[in-house]
Amino acid sequence: MAVPVRDPFAPDRPNPSYETIHIPTPSLTLHDGTPVEPSRQMMVDVNPSRLQIPHQLMRRPGYGREGKAIKLRLNSHHVENTPNARYYQYAVQIGDGTYKRALIKAIWASEQLNQNIPGGIKEWIYDGNALAWSKQNHTMEIRTLVDLDIEKGRDPSTIAEEKRDVHRVLIRKSAHIDLNNIYAYLEGKADFGPGVIDAINFLDHVIREYPSKQHINIKKSYFDRVAGQKENIGGGVEAMRGIYQSIRMAEGKRMIVNVDVSHTCFWNKATFPMIINQLSGHMDIDTLGVHWRDFKTRKINNVFHTMKRLKKNDFFVTHRSRSERETQRVWKVQDILEQSSHEYTFTPYIREQKKNGAPINLFQYYQKKYNVYLQYPDLPVVQTTKKRVVFPMELCGMMPGQRYPYKLNEQQTSRMIKFAVQPPEDRLKSIQAGTQMLNWANDPVLKHYALKISHDPIITNARILNPPTLQFDKSTFAPGTRGKWDLRNKRFLVPNHAPLKAWGVALLNDPSSAQRSGCPNQGQVQAFIQAFIQAYRGHGGTVENTTPLIHAPHSDPAKAAELLFYGVGNKHNARPQLLMFILPNTSVDTYLRIKKSCDCRYGTFSQCVLGSQVIKNNPQYHSNVLMKVNAKLGGATNRVATKGPSGHFNRPTMIIGADLSHAAPGVGAPSYAAMTVSMDKYAARYAAGVQTNGYRVDMISTRNLRDMLIPLFRHWCQNVSGGRLPEHVYYFRDGVSEGQYLNVLKHEVADIKELWNEMMTTPGQEIKFTVVVAEKRHHIRFFPGKAGDENQNALPGTLVDRDVTHPFENDIYLCSHKALKGTARPTHYHMLLDEAGVPTDVFQKLLYEHSYQYIRSTTPVSLFPAVYYAHLASNRARSHEDIAEPARKKRDAGDPSKSTSERPVEEPLPLLPMIGRDGLPWGMWYI
Repeated sequence: MAVPVRDPFAPDRPNPSYETIHIPTPSLTLHDGTPVEPSRQMMVDVNPSRLQIPHQLMRRPGYGREGKAIKLRLNSHHVENTPNARYYQYAVQIGDGTYKRALIKAIWASEQLNQNIPGGIKEWIYDGNALAWSKQNHTMEIRTLVDLDIEKGRDPSTIAEEKRDVHRVLIRKSAHIDLNNIYAYLEGKADFGPGVIDAINFLDHVIREYPSKQHINIKKSYFDRVAGQKENIGGGVEAMRGIYQSIRMAEGKRMIVNVDVSHTCFWNKATFPMIINQLSGHMDIDTLGVHWRDFKTRKINNVFHTMKRLKKNDFFVTHRSRSERETQRVWKVQDILEQSSHEYTFTPYIREQKKNGAPINLFQYYQKKYNVYLQYPDLPVVQTTKKRVVFPMELCGMMPGQRYPYKLNEQQTSRMIKFAVQPPEDRLKSIQAGTQMLNWANDPVLKHYALKISHDPIITNARILNPPTLQFDKSTFAPGTRGKWDLRNKRFLVPNHAPLKAWGVALLNDPSSAQRSGCPNQGQVQAFIQAFIQAYRGHGGTVENTTPLIHAPHSDPAKAAELLFYGVGNKHNARPQLLMFILPNTSVDTYLRIKKSCDCRYGTFSQCVLGSQVIKNNPQYHSNVLMKVNAKLGGATNRVATKGPSGHFNRPTMIIGADLSHAAPGVGAPSYAAMTVSMDKYAARYAAGVQTNGYRVDMISTRNLRDMLIPLFRHWCQNVSGGRLPEHVYYFRDGVSEGQYLNVLKHEVADIKELWNEMMTTPGQEIKFTVVVAEKRHHIRFFPGKAGDENQNALPGTLVDRDVTHPFENDIYLCSHKALKGTARPTHYHMLLDEAGVPTDVFQKLLYEHSYQYIRSTTPVSLFPAVYYAHLASNRARSHEDIAEPARKKRDAGDPSKSTSERPVEEPLPLLPMIGRDGLPWGMWYI
């Protein structure tokens, strides 16, 4: 019997939109009945479901058996020997504890510290921050002073006391490191606790110590400045290939070291004017100087903003008549001033006469002092971190080996991807070259600590899961291990529910471009529409109106959307079902403005197509677009063919996907949370909710979770389960690190459980949860050789659950897709909780087979669809921001001088609500 669902949050009303839901704040009391004041209620956690969350992650119940057994190589190596000795961990404080890393590094590397600490700094491993390790047990505190004036060859007697460069160093023992803790845990004789964490951290720094001093070190990656492979990607930036290594515990009671290629971007070694010229992309240096003379241009043009990216970088200066000591000196950019060399005036101090000279500008000073005639005196002046020291920009050159931390533009991203993509054979060669660079066998630190790493990579026992058969409307198809299929002579599993009648097409032109290569003419548009209609009917779709309204070209996306919406509505006396826009290019701004208008202003589905593709009028393009259009109109492309009436599920089952996306470093945009909920019994269709979620916050807030899920839960119960609550809920979460796994359970899962508890009307009902984290940001790769495809990539369905997985917890690496380029990256699935007791083979089969149900693709995808859709929705959230276009562009350009940790104080504005008419919030609007 169907169980009625009580909705305690809002009155019953048909198709409620997000903005209509009101969640009252409950009145709270303390344990003695004392009411809690509203101002203090935020401090009280009233969710009893948190108390039911386990304090540990679930253990692996067993290994899967289904599929074809194969052997493949992994990019990991066993640790063959670790010492039995005890080591000692020390807390290090340099100065007042607030020093910058560069100063800390200089103090630790000083000769004075080397002489004053026992054994010298070679006997110590230092993390560059607050921890150090040694073989020796120093029970007494080590206190010393480091005089950097002496280190730099300066006479302390000539320096005023308040300007002395003297720093205190304090070292005291904080813990002892027993590596036997690791093996006690691997043998199941000890819990995972601080002793194990400290030992792993120690070993991690042991393998880092030597290569970090020989190469450019960025976290756990190392780059060879001289011999490393580089690629100029434009904009004053070069990409470099390096090697990544990380030590960890693994299945099989072993320690392993994971090695992989690593890529990052660095500033080119070039003069500042050349870099600015490349960054701006449209000005030569002479033109830049002319623009700089106009104050208004400085404020309006993005070049000044681009120049701010030079801040905090090290540089050298190139003018003549300088001593050898000055030639080797490195400076740091404090700021880019608005004055040019003509405008910057100062009073020089004449040492020979021991008095100030006459005021002079920088241009005259360099001509008089160094006989240097500046070629670009209209460029801005560079201010250094040393007080009152400035340089003309044209004399400054970027020091090599400095990371470029900013978001790449489209052209740079394209070049970076081309450089980074390597087929398996080439990637394996790069990994082997990287391990030779690391040179474990001759690493003096590894020898000192008796740590030995095998040169041979791990060969593991893997499996290739059986590929599914796909169900279309009246046919099936077995793709095998090819990993792809096409839609020729295939009808969609579920076509559009209502005939396509009220729809129209708008053309957009680009007024900034004189070329019309991407703007089709009227005849080409008509031909595309007719071929599009014919293709949709061939796939089973119903199109009633074969002559949709075609609106004249317009350059304003928002205006084009308005004219098309009202034009279609007036013509058919009905709300438009679909608005199609033909775009002249791939402009992100144009796309976002169209989606904002259609989603949040008019509440109708939209579809963008490229004008160049309209001109080509290719049948394959029609099918690709139609998969998305059909999904938006309520249909589904295909599903996995199963014997049961509900696919993999033998009871009412809901799948939830969640993702959090963060802005690039220096960009002031908020984080976006997205949650998807399956909306049919096969979990082929998903609805999605999105909302801003603070700034770089790792957990979805309780309020956001409730705001997004309440309407989706209610719709699921009313339209999918016939009024019943689900008996089983899968929660797939993306975008969290291992350290956040328990927080996912304690916060997000507990909030979802409590939400269901509030919706229950029958006491004793229980919903079983299965919680899984899906992670793509890892460095495990498969190299199957001849057991792979034609490119020696892993075949779809290749699964690894041994040797590199967790020693005890339930995780696997699954390559469910076919890699068309480069080396396939498997997805790491880690099951945190399984109250339903899903059999291992059933769960692994679910992960693999659902990758074939991704609604807009004719290949299995690499990520479970619920999470993939959440990722798409979180990216689309940008178009729902309540912010004007110019303000958004300025914010998204970022402030290069700000770090990732500098977050705005105020909370971000909530997103504009989607109009709830015609089922837009319940449809696949984000696809």
